[in-house]
Amino acid sequence: MRWANLTVEAEERSVLPGYRDPAVVRHFDAPEALDTRFYEVRAKSALNKVPERSRMPFRWTINPYRGCSHACVYCFARPTHTYLDMNAGRDFEKEIVVKVNAPEVLRTELARPSWRFEHVAMGTNTDPYQWVEGRYKLMRGIWAALRDAANPCSVLTKSPLVLRDLDLLREIAEVTAVSANLSVPTIDEKAWRASEPHTPSPRARLEAVAELNRAGIPTGVLVAPLMPGINDDPRQVGEILELAAQAGATGVSGIALHLRGEVRAIFMDWLRTYRPDLVERYEALYARSAYAPRTEQERLSALVSGARRRLASAFRRDPRRDYGRVTDTVASEPRARRECPRQTALF
Repeated sequence: MRWANLTVEAEERSVLPGYRDPAVVRHFDAPEALDTRFYEVRAKSALNKVPERSRMPFRWTINPYRGCSHACVYCFARPTHTYLDMNAGRDFEKEIVVKVNAPEVLRTELARPSWRFEHVAMGTNTDPYQWVEGRYKLMRGIWAALRDAANPCSVLTKSPLVLRDLDLLREIAEVTAVSANLSVPTIDEKAWRASEPHTPSPRARLEAVAELNRAGIPTGVLVAPLMPGINDDPRQVGEILELAAQAGATGVSGIALHLRGEVRAIFMDWLRTYRPDLVERYEALYARSAYAPRTEQERLSALVSGARRRLASAFRRDPRRDYGRVTDTVASEPRARRECPRQTALF
């Protein structure tokens, strides 16, 4: 079985809402996993359809994990844990659901006659390369299934662990379009450790961007979320873009922080401890909406676009920048090379 190499025995079973069979609960004796429970479940499906009203340029996603040990204070996916009768705070970080059969289920779904070989995005909810992926290795099976189906795909992550699967990404690139994005909101060590306490080093992420691009995998950088007064210093944003350009990034984009649902209270509680001087400013910015005022969004966007224009000649040309939707003709050719949309910022 996929998890036969794990030495820790199951300690208990738990019934989770939405899953027919009880989850096997495991603990791992590792510093990164202390006080964390991992719920092994057998998912009914691997492909998730994005709501039609969404502005995302793709309609299908795969999330092999629910919850995320990266513990980013601003993570927009936190409220999804409430569907499991868990909270969006500590539970989201310490109660991780592992869909142990995701690769096998995905193969079945991709083989269905009704499947139109649409682009599939990963990392759209929780990071598929969070710590426990090093134990379960679900992404290797997922990449292999996408390769064998020649299905266009992309990944968004904060972890250089994606390099472990570079061999599979290269094989996918031979039969269809594949791309990656690394999220690097800040390279300031204090801001990084405070807002993303269990993520890999931002500079290690930028090194991964360089290695992926050298290997022929189009990879960009997301400077997101941009948080007023925390990581919006023009000099710091400019340095991230310079490093991204040196890494051969196919593009760089940024987007302002948004605080929806339970995320607002979690973020504000953190802000009162980390930067109490900014509390009043944030209360004013987000008084009427989960989104910052348009003027603030435009200011933050300009930080990235301005630096990007100055470095335009340094960014590598990505031949897949202008993506179209998969046509019926292309989708009917199982082994044809299929193009995919560029995965955009989600934070």
